[in-house]
Amino acid sequence: MYAEERQQAIAALVIQRGRASVAELATAYDVTTETVRRDLAVLHKAGLLRRVHGGAVPARALHLVEQDVDERDATRAPYKDAIAAAATEFFPVGGGSVLLDAGTTTSRIAAAIPTDRELVVVTNSIPVAGRLSTVTSVSLQVLGGRVRGLTQACVGEQALQTLEQLRVDIAFIGTNGITARHGLSTPDAEEAAIKRAMVNCANYVVVAADSSKMGREELHSFAALSSVDAIITDTEISPGTHAELSGCGIDIICAGATA
Repeated sequence: MYAEERQQAIAALVIQRGRASVAELATAYDVTTETVRRDLAVLHKAGLLRRVHGGAVPARALHLVEQDVDERDATRAPYKDAIAAAATEFFPVGGGSVLLDAGTTTSRIAAAIPTDRELVVVTNSIPVAGRLSTVTSVSLQVLGGRVRGLTQACVGEQALQTLEQLRVDIAFIGTNGITARHGLSTPDAEEAAIKRAMVNCANYVVVAADSSKMGREELHSFAALSSVDAIITDTEISPGTHAELSGCGIDIICAGATA
């Protein structure tokens, strides 16, 4: 069993049981305790598990609620900046229509948006709308509906009805989790519905997600990987995950963060 396969199996086992010790995992996968500790360190860094004394517990066991915008914005900021810089290469050169999902990475994309072309930008994000409201080259359209305080995202029937009537050139989508089995996923049902509608109304779908989202599965899946054209992530994505996603026909762009 390759290291990445073992790590995925360990993550699944810990999530299923609620807790596992280093000794138990070493016996289960016929490896040394030192190997298990290295695996747990990798999984902890990826946000899949939490290291505790003598073993590990699911990440959600210690963090049961979604982080708010300010907390998430401060997390892995250099990686998100690098992803945003890489995303600028995807904006239509001759102008066109762009959909920006809510999220701290997509908000950074909004801040980096090219100003040398005319763009129609549709968003459900209050922070994105704030960033773009004074950009003269952007015709800004904000989806209506109820605003979720945690994510500053417009959700609900009004936003869904508007999206059903749209067709955009490209959509930049954020996600809390990416796996081959569960696709793109997020904790909240209303946000999942909005993201699903965004994917459906775009001619080209770009997922903007740092490598900590890889291998994670949240409650609500909103798109299969077959719906995704490209993923912009950072250089810490594992070779195995890169190969798996590329094997699904997805263009993977790894953006390097600067110190």
